[in-house]
Amino acid sequence: MCYIDAMLSKGLATFVVLLAMVHAPASASAQAASHPGSSPQKTPPVLTSTAQTPFKPDCNGGPCEDQAPKTIYVPSAPAPIVWSLHDRILWGAYLVLAILGYVGVMLAVSTLKKIERQTRLAEETSNAAFIAANAAAETAQAALLHAKLIVNAERPWVLVTTEPTRGVESSFEITATNRGRSPATISSALDLVLFAADETNLPGLPDFAPAATGGRFVPIILLPGESATLKTFSREDVRGLCDSDEKFKSIESWDERIFLCGKVAYNDLIAPPGKGAHETVWCCWYIHGKQRSALVPAGPAEYNSHT
Repeated sequence: MCYIDAMLSKGLATFVVLLAMVHAPASASAQAASHPGSSPQKTPPVLTSTAQTPFKPDCNGGPCEDQAPKTIYVPSAPAPIVWSLHDRILWGAYLVLAILGYVGVMLAVSTLKKIERQTRLAEETSNAAFIAANAAAETAQAALLHAKLIVNAERPWVLVTTEPTRGVESSFEITATNRGRSPATISSALDLVLFAADETNLPGLPDFAPAATGGRFVPIILLPGESATLKTFSREDVRGLCDSDEKFKSIESWDERIFLCGKVAYNDLIAPPGKGAHETVWCCWYIHGKQRSALVPAGPAEYNSHT
């Protein structure tokens, strides 16, 4: 009986020791946490488990010697880092700034893309408008040219020709003929006689002035295909043009030549007033032969022009 009591007392003491060893680290941690200068990183290791050699019930009729308990220490996990209010506000501000910066970059990229599309659309619209304007201008130019061609085709064209006078030898008629498709009114007919060695020596186009005869030119209306005689020139008129025998002999020997030139001004009857005036400049060479004469077209381009 005494032996059992001793064993129970020994077991109770051992249990109390073990219980004290288990609660000792927890109280030490609580004290360290409650101390104002303590640091959570310097918490001593906590006893997590204990092991003890079991008792031997009998060692030669008595209790065996107690074996020392074996204790295993495991380091405790580091205490969590506690964020202060300032750190939380700063982190939140950084997060908001990052989000705003991302949103701003996306808005800027979207705006640049819209500007690029609008610029491209504006360029395409401008090119299309430029092409359309050029096409319209070319169409208008073509229409204007076509209208001018139609007007020129329908307008009167007065041409000057020379023909021999019927029934009179070495006599010639200078005739104006309307070769156009509408009537013409001849408003003036001027002529001039020039002497030159050949047509290359003719002076520049002279200023045709009305003859100082006091006569008034009567306008002539020519229908399409009609003709009118402007001047008649014959062999007998040569002697009157030469003021000396030497001049006449130079004409007979062809040292000098006689050129008849003139200008006919006429109007288009179907054109608006002031816009249907036209001119025809003509030139002929009188060839004086010993027995017969001739009158043929001659002269440079400015002496044979039409407007």
